[in-house]
Amino acid sequence: MFLALAAVAWADGRRDPDEADAIVRAALEEGLSVDEISEIEAATREGIDIGVVDRSGMSKADRLFVYAVACWIAYIDGVVEVGERDALAGLGERLGVPERLRAHAESVARDVLASSGPEPLRYDLAGLRQKFEEEFGEGRAPDASREG
Repeated sequence: MFLALAAVAWADGRRDPDEADAIVRAALEEGLSVDEISEIEAATREGIDIGVVDRSGMSKADRLFVYAVACWIAYIDGVVEVGERDALAGLGERLGVPERLRAHAESVARDVLASSGPEPLRYDLAGLRQKFEEEFGEGRAPDASREG
């Protein structure tokens, strides 16, 4: 998931320190190993292709959550560039998330950012996860059994 986020963060062709910090902080909060964190840090410094996303082993709810987190990362700097928008669309396609659910997940991410205040360090994955679970229910997405 975090490598996909690094790909979205680089989609505008530049490294935004706030986006990179948010990705690494989120990975740390998830309790990933030092080696995994190092790989994620490298991806935020050097960039990575969206094609690395492997959805095998992800539930529909997992794929939707990954998409929501990617939206959260794309919005951290306050501007979603055309390249980031294209990367989000590509990620949504790769993850098999239907358009309607993408729009809702993006709205949830924007709501979390708006309520987090202006400091990027306050944008936490736990807040997004909580809002996501409130909106979609823990472990499932609405209508996920009928879509994507």
